[in-house]
Amino acid sequence: MSFSHIPVLLQQCLDGLAIRPDGVYLDGTAGGAGHSKEIAARLTTGRLIALDQDPDAVAAASERLAGYPAAVVQSNFRNANEVLQRLGVDGLDGVLLDLGVSSHQLDERSRGFSYQDDAPLDMRMSRSGLTAAQLVNTVSREELCRILREYGEEPYAWQIAGKLVTARETAPIETTAKLAQLVASSVPPAVRRKEKNPARRTFQALRIAVNGELDALDEGLDVLFEALKPGGRMCVITFHSLEDRLVKQRFRQWATACTCPPELPVCVCGGKARAKLVHKKPLEASEQEKAENRRARSAKLRVIEKL
Repeated sequence: MSFSHIPVLLQQCLDGLAIRPDGVYLDGTAGGAGHSKEIAARLTTGRLIALDQDPDAVAAASERLAGYPAAVVQSNFRNANEVLQRLGVDGLDGVLLDLGVSSHQLDERSRGFSYQDDAPLDMRMSRSGLTAAQLVNTVSREELCRILREYGEEPYAWQIAGKLVTARETAPIETTAKLAQLVASSVPPAVRRKEKNPARRTFQALRIAVNGELDALDEGLDVLFEALKPGGRMCVITFHSLEDRLVKQRFRQWATACTCPPELPVCVCGGKARAKLVHKKPLEASEQEKAENRRARSAKLRVIEKL
């Protein structure tokens, strides 16, 4: 299957990055190179570094960026420092992160990301490490509950965890359909009737846990901000509240001068803001884009400029 990728909020990202033809840019989540190709097309003497941890994405991006001033590397963006060092890059003019699961990963049944198909329960973006099946079949009820509550904001986390633990005693949970069916049977009938698919939050939680997504984002934001040159910009697209909250808090922290406790009458820290918010509120897709691309419906773009 070809690695399909319709870039979300494309024009807003290009505007947010304020691309200079001689600048050095990093796309930390290249996917099918939708954003990457448009960035690279605007460069002359500049350079694009496109990262992705998914080998399928790296193959697709390498093909689509051939002939452009771009280097494609298989790596998680949290490890951008090592990549930049290896490529001899000492600073970036712009960074783009398009977070979450890609359209290709959802559409490729064998990857096990979707609750709408029956496939092996995998969910690994990098195709390496612990699978979702291994996680579901080995951790305690308490740990499963924590994962579902923390990463899926699932109100029935304890009930679902209990059902999964009981079920795996009879036979291991190895497919997406089995997991979705067990989740559906764990929630009240009223919830099943009201929600299109009650497994959505569980699948999100397991995917985040399997791929360490929030840890990677937490670490990666700091690494990439440090790599930005003064005047350089960072654009981050999020798709759910956990990611967006983390990005919002970090951006606010960098854009805040004073770090004194609020009870102090005057500032004593002498702190200086390290960045400025380009937009006070996140940008969202137009109604037209939402209609044309379902993935755009929950997308939020935040942009910051390093001072």
